[in-house]
Amino acid sequence: MAVYTDVAAEDLAEFLKSYDIGELLSYKGIAEGVENSNFLLHTSQGAFILTLYEKRVAEDDLPYFLSLMAHLAERGVSCPQPARNRKGEVTSRLAGRPAAIINFLEGVWPRRPNVAHCSGVGEALAKMHVAGRDFPLVRNNPLSVAGWRPLFDLAAARADSVQPGLHDFIARELDHLEAAWPTDLPVGVIHADLFPDNVFFLGDRLSGLIDFPFACNDILAYDVAICLNAWCFEPDHSFNVTKARALLNAYGRERPLSAAEEAALPLLARGAAMRFLLTRLVDFLNVPEGALVQPKDPLEYVRKLRFQQSVAAINDYGITPAGCAA
Repeated sequence: MAVYTDVAAEDLAEFLKSYDIGELLSYKGIAEGVENSNFLLHTSQGAFILTLYEKRVAEDDLPYFLSLMAHLAERGVSCPQPARNRKGEVTSRLAGRPAAIINFLEGVWPRRPNVAHCSGVGEALAKMHVAGRDFPLVRNNPLSVAGWRPLFDLAAARADSVQPGLHDFIARELDHLEAAWPTDLPVGVIHADLFPDNVFFLGDRLSGLIDFPFACNDILAYDVAICLNAWCFEPDHSFNVTKARALLNAYGRERPLSAAEEAALPLLARGAAMRFLLTRLVDFLNVPEGALVQPKDPLEYVRKLRFQQSVAAINDYGITPAGCAA
């Protein structure tokens, strides 16, 4: 979450008159994240999150995200629910941006994920994948392998200013990923951005998944790979096999990975690292003046990509092939 577009208090109060969520008491921008403008609202009826959709989120995609949250909640996946305005619509416009209000989920995201957190997110991700099987809408992933080279083109000229040799490192890896990317693995609804700051816990108990603007239809195991990179590295950049084992075992108990998915997981993890390296690199080089946003370090994902390049098989994640269930 972040704030790129500021909203005046009088404009927000007027905007809320079209909703039945009470009168505005207070609000503040949320600086965490990098994609959309987000505000925590306190009204006479409770707490809510207001999102103004910016950058990589197309307005035509909003029905997919908001309908998906309702679909998942109906099937037992804890996630925010959009508020409807007095016209019955889940999207409106504010400050020239598409906007939506969702209810506030209790919990905090883990700053230092432990093994229990990793197990919880593995289980929740698998349940989300299962619950999404009958979701009727389809959205292709604009940030899958076909979208990575166009992203690189936006940053290529200045890549070496971030780290010498970064341009050639990315170019070589893109060549490999484009040639080797699998096309025959199970696909379905994925979150595509299930980082620790998008998962809430009450203690060690997972209380909900948030932030769905990158949800789409893509390779299910790619979503698992994103989580391996996001949850299983330590602050010193070392890979924690115990956390990876916990995440994969918990996932496999709800939705066992096929042999083909297991074999492809190291490659998918390389691709997941490349995706976030590129978006972080582009964002790092193009922070809008005056934006309340903290750009994330692209070099974190250079280090993760180098690790994933060294992984030979799923055994290196602490799992014996032929099923992730413990």
